[in-house]
Amino acid sequence: MSPDPGRAFAVEPWVVREPRLDLDRMGQVESVFALSNGHIGMRGNLDEGEPHAMPGTYLNSFYERRPLPYAEGGYGYPESGQTIINVTNGKLIRLLVEDEPFDLRYGQLRRHERVLDLQAGTLTREVEWSSPAGRMVRVRSTRMVSLTQRAIAAIEYEVEVLDAPALLVLQSELVANEQLPARDEADPRVEAALTDPLVAEQHRCDEAGATLLHRTRRSGLRVAAAMDHEVHGPEGVKVASEATEDIGRTTVIARLEPGQTLRLVKYLAYGWSSRRSLPALHDQVRAALAAARYTGWEGLRGEQRAYLDDFWQTANVEIDGDAELQQAVRLAVFHVLQAGARAERRAIGAKGLTGEGYDGHTFWDTETFCLPVLSHLAPDAAADALRWRQSILPLAYERAEQLGLRGAAFPWRTIRGQECSGYWPAGTAAFHINADIADAVRRHVAATGDTVFEREVGLELLVATARLWRSLGHHDSAGEFRIDGVTGPDEYTAIVDNNVYTNLMAQQNLRVAADTAARHARAAAKLGVNAEEMASWRDAAKSMRIPFDEVLGVHPQAEGFTHHQVWDFENTPPEKYPLLLHVPYFDLYRKQVIKQADLVLAMQLRPDAFPPEQMRRNFAYYEALTVRDSSLSACTQAVVAAWTGHLDLAYDYLAEAALVDLDDLAGNSDHGVHIASMAGTWTTVVVGFGGMRMDNGGITFSPRLPPALSRISFGLRWQGRQLRVEIRPDEAEYSLVSGPPMRLRHHGEALALAEEPQVRAIPAFDPPEPVEQPYGRGPKARHPGS
Repeated sequence: MSPDPGRAFAVEPWVVREPRLDLDRMGQVESVFALSNGHIGMRGNLDEGEPHAMPGTYLNSFYERRPLPYAEGGYGYPESGQTIINVTNGKLIRLLVEDEPFDLRYGQLRRHERVLDLQAGTLTREVEWSSPAGRMVRVRSTRMVSLTQRAIAAIEYEVEVLDAPALLVLQSELVANEQLPARDEADPRVEAALTDPLVAEQHRCDEAGATLLHRTRRSGLRVAAAMDHEVHGPEGVKVASEATEDIGRTTVIARLEPGQTLRLVKYLAYGWSSRRSLPALHDQVRAALAAARYTGWEGLRGEQRAYLDDFWQTANVEIDGDAELQQAVRLAVFHVLQAGARAERRAIGAKGLTGEGYDGHTFWDTETFCLPVLSHLAPDAAADALRWRQSILPLAYERAEQLGLRGAAFPWRTIRGQECSGYWPAGTAAFHINADIADAVRRHVAATGDTVFEREVGLELLVATARLWRSLGHHDSAGEFRIDGVTGPDEYTAIVDNNVYTNLMAQQNLRVAADTAARHARAAAKLGVNAEEMASWRDAAKSMRIPFDEVLGVHPQAEGFTHHQVWDFENTPPEKYPLLLHVPYFDLYRKQVIKQADLVLAMQLRPDAFPPEQMRRNFAYYEALTVRDSSLSACTQAVVAAWTGHLDLAYDYLAEAALVDLDDLAGNSDHGVHIASMAGTWTTVVVGFGGMRMDNGGITFSPRLPPALSRISFGLRWQGRQLRVEIRPDEAEYSLVSGPPMRLRHHGEALALAEEPQVRAIPAFDPPEPVEQPYGRGPKARHPGS
């Protein structure tokens, strides 16, 4: 299906197709078409490099330090930040046709199509171009970042002469410190720190390739990039290579008759280290390159397809009744996989490795939005992300000590583990990230049943975060445990007392830490945990203060929140959103206006703390205050809307979360895709419409289908099993695809699941009263008749 004029992509079930080149959308398309394996990331730039919006080749956790400017400093403020940098670009393959550069801004572009194939894991391109002198060529390329060989990317590039003999020159390059568009930075020190960040250390070439080694000027990291080539063409093809400090180049020259093709296969290897010597890193990438050459282009493609076939067997989501949504949800799952598949004990950033948004930092997005998805679809990737958190515990202990606290204070935003947030009310004060990490541990152990991981990794994270809460909070004169002066998920409300989300998540953190320490007493004792400390955690959890407004009958987001003045939504024009760009924070902080789901997120993650009627009252109250100035919000509102019976509204929010990058709804997809929102689309389908919850009794589903859809089907992994759930308007079907028999619950009814699928009716319910959003901030209505 061709895209409408307002969309960049055609709607198809398993591919994302750009049927024509639109230079005004280049940044968005480069992000959506980015390929990654969690270790290497390559934006979807054109092979020839120009034109571009933002060239980008990234290595996970490879960064440069930069100064953090403060108008007025203070104790405990981070001194420097970390920014992901564009490393050596190996995507470049330049073409000259009879001395004229293949540049789409010149000559005549007769055809241009790119396709991201979600099953093959490749980005393909086909171009027909006539040079300014009238020579016609057809260019085909296929690019991949290997999910099986972590250090490897590869490109197949073919040129066919169409109308007359032509002399072709291909220049396949490695380029370090390539010229980038100016950064939107007010501080010239930041610009200086990130200009030409790589210092050359070694370069070499051979007949068909080159290797470049660099280090960063300030962070002291070393990176190696290597390329090798296979060339297929008519007789007389010449191949030569050269290398300088910042450029490696292999040049291929051939004269082609009409109908003849010149084919180049380019193998790329990347590696980086803060410890390895020059020879060791050089040998590492050359060895990876040799393995890729041994596997060959077709072998790499076959491995990629087999990896994704296995993944999609579980991860495939089927949606009948909305083709756009079907495509968007699969793309979302694909990008979440790419972000973490081979990260292997390094961070998963808010943009994955698709762009430089947020400086490449990781936030609480990883644990709260991404890891619950990966724990059910790619559990090894989720486990490795949590092992990365364990690896940075020494820095988190150090940060807690600096703040006068016990335990571990994890950074609000970081690449390598140091705190990089220069704005402490929305950074350091957002201590809930510590409970979010603990919650990801709890969910992963529940989903996998991995008690070894729980003992060796999870326990230490749970103990370290529980100790933080015990020292951060205190018992008041009434005996309640309070956590004061913190910031919850809603960044329009900062430095508050007893944020309900924070307190509920901390309460769960304390309980789970005590229970886990009791199960693994010997390992807990090695961490210094004793019965007295465990009792103190349980006591704090039991007496945790959870504010409630008796007059309104709702939970205030934080102490006193419901007494604040309500924002004047009716007199806030659309162009004033997002508010943070147009309104001083002091005005936001003292009024009832919510950037993103906060109390509503607490209900999603701690539904045990909210009876159904209370959940409905809270949801209605906070719907009227939430402006969704964050892409993290729509998916959470979708889940709780589905739980409270607002199925049409949940469907609208799902579409907003799923299409945020395909339709560039936030206007900033050029900075990289929104990985957390993409993860949230899966969560909306499975947790929202599927009604999936996990508790001490196992896994339960309470599915309901929005009227606009005729069927939803999804799969997941559960404690060594593979399940598939199919939801139809009046019934749900549960199938055990693999693994031993199990029990689950359907709308509270216990089911034994073995070889035969189980089908159960979906009980009827009374539709709730409609809820309202702030004036002009409702989601785009998607369901029929709205």
